Amino acid sequence: MDLFNVNRFFNIHKGERLILVCNGPSLMNEDFNLIEGELKFAMNKIYLGFKDLNFYPNYYIAINKLVIEQSISQINNLNCISFISENSRDKIVKKPMRYFIPSLKIFDFSYDITKGINEGFTVTYAALQIAYYMGFKQVLIIGMDHKYTFKGEPNDLSFCRGLDKNHFNSSYFQNSNWNNPDLKKSEYFYSIAREVYEKDGREIIDCTKGGSCTIFRKSKLNNYL
Repeated sequence: MDLFNVNRFFNIHKGERLILVCNGPSLMNEDFNLIEGELKFAMNKIYLGFKDLNFYPNYYIAINKLVIEQSISQINNLNCISFISENSRDKIVKKPMRYFIPSLKIFDFSYDITKGINEGFTVTYAALQIAYYMGFKQVLIIGMDHKYTFKGEPNDLSFCRGLDKNHFNSSYFQNSNWNNPDLKKSEYFYSIAREVYEKDGREIIDCTKGGSCTIFRKSKLNNYL
């Protein structure tokens, strides 16, 4: 298994602050000038907002097979350090700054990403494991609205007919397949992440505007910047 020396990221940002950029509609209400110069970790189809939001991440992650299949060309064109699920290695170009991470089958928090990560039913949980391995002391989350409108059961494969109202860009899953979110299981793993960070004297703060997640302490982004 070639992990392209993922261990080089261990404590590379020890004691530093990270902005974790999720993909909820509230992202369009953020002032990205506030986080200019900050370290930023983004995910999935965030590339749809690079121009409109006027920002580019330092780190990127995608683990959902369907999202990756729908984003192959965009992921291949990224010019930042990116972490991609090992399961999609055959679809993505291998090049510097790209790391393929295996998924663990155990439901736990991975302290050592060289061994893999637990997907935890949400890419945000995967990103929090990588951020912990990197040594970040404080993670500020934006765009994690944690509320969706969908038909069917959590984790079902469904079809988004028409515009996508669940993400910051209406073309996100427009007229295409997506996996229904599982908020309860996401919250379970968020709770694990919160406990791991707090035990180590670190913190995760939810700075999402109008977000519905109640797991992390909430605050305003400009209280820290």
